[in-house]
Amino acid sequence: MIKSYRGLIASGAQHTIPLHTNDGKTGYKVIKFEIMPVDANTTTENVVKIYKISQTTVTTDIDFNDNTLLAASAINDSTDPGQPPSAIVIFDNEVFNQDIYVTNKGHDATPAVNYYFELEQVNLTEDQALVAIVKNLRNEQ
Repeated sequence: MIKSYRGLIASGAQHTIPLHTNDGKTGYKVIKFEIMPVDANTTTENVVKIYKISQTTVTTDIDFNDNTLLAASAINDSTDPGQPPSAIVIFDNEVFNQDIYVTNKGHDATPAVNYYFELEQVNLTEDQALVAIVKNLRNEQ
């Protein structure tokens, strides 16, 4: 089963996507992730990321060594001819079974941005569910 989520997120904001269950036997993985400016006629520079844990600070830094990062997208449709419009999306096929967090950070005057993503639902065995929960607890420390 595929579940989709969408929203409008302001720069510096974080949205919580509630996915946890009582038994943890429902897992998910990101299969699609897109962002789009609210107004195509406005300069937009945003970095939107999906994390496995809540972030204390929302930044534009994208660190692929961060094992809590599930997906990241950057968009820059600056009017500067040296900065062509671009959108970059990275996926991580990791299965998770807890809440996830969407963050957005833009340039100083950048407005909010739309996001859309799809999650593939995966049934987990009791052992797989326990491993996913323990991994999540370790990430929060």
